[in-house]
Amino acid sequence: MAGAAVVPRVRAQGPEEAAKYPSRPIRLLIPFAVGGGTDIIGREIAHQMTLAWNQSVVVENRAGGNSTIGLEMAAKSEPDGYTLTMMTASATVNVTLQGHKQPYNLLTDFAPISQITSQPYVLVVNPNLPVRSVKDLIALAKARQAKPMTYGSSGIGGLSHLSGALFSSLADIPLTHVPYKGGSPAMTDVAGGQIDMLFSTRLQADVLIKAGRLRPLAVTTDRRSPASPELPTMQEAGVPGYNVAGWYGMLAPAHTPAPIVNKLNKEIVRIVALPEVAQRMAADGSEPTSSSPDAFRAHIRAEVERWQALIKKMGIPTE
Repeated sequence: MAGAAVVPRVRAQGPEEAAKYPSRPIRLLIPFAVGGGTDIIGREIAHQMTLAWNQSVVVENRAGGNSTIGLEMAAKSEPDGYTLTMMTASATVNVTLQGHKQPYNLLTDFAPISQITSQPYVLVVNPNLPVRSVKDLIALAKARQAKPMTYGSSGIGGLSHLSGALFSSLADIPLTHVPYKGGSPAMTDVAGGQIDMLFSTRLQADVLIKAGRLRPLAVTTDRRSPASPELPTMQEAGVPGYNVAGWYGMLAPAHTPAPIVNKLNKEIVRIVALPEVAQRMAADGSEPTSSSPDAFRAHIRAEVERWQALIKKMGIPTE
């Protein structure tokens, strides 16, 4: 994997010190701006950790570079458990898109703690299209190969972009990507008929779906979503192997002592299972999801590898 390796500042830490953790405030970096989904969920996790441990978990927003700035800061912090960071699925895409320009190695410069959420996307189309299912959409796209159908996204390299690229690849249909500066203008143009389709979060699309200005066809995950139980999965709808989810997780710097990582993991698993946290996640369109550190590490690697392969296959430009 491309990317400059971070040289960690390793500090010796014995079992007794790890057992006393945390003995002072913890810093949780949010690599996005205040008010976004990662910020909202990160602050809820920080609040619950503060209550449980009687130690402040202080949130710092370090936005920029599509999460690169905040993640770099975390990677270069002391591996003592007192600096943590949130991450999103987009970080696994950035590995390939940013290439050698990334100031850290996502697979070696962090100690994964746990996944926290999973969020399905929804395939929506303009309601004037003569389609009622994904199979209808595929048939229409094949009939229009001379002038390929269009799909919008929130920008090059985002999950909405790669969701469309994966659909094009697995369904073997030509689609033209139309990137926007954010999901909202893309959605407006689907509703207005300027483009044909979009992969969006249900939360973002819900108002236009309820108004009849967008038609949802399927969810992108490999199981149906509790938020949209009436919608089939892309696999059920006729695209074998399709599975895309947005997700959040928590990382520590590499070489953070295993007892601290395990203690953090146990706490995250407990917090994610709380009913009030599940309600907060549902408001963001997410589902609570936790994992062991090893399982989360394997998930990150698998995501990096699948997006690398797709980006190469589809000829998506990289830096």
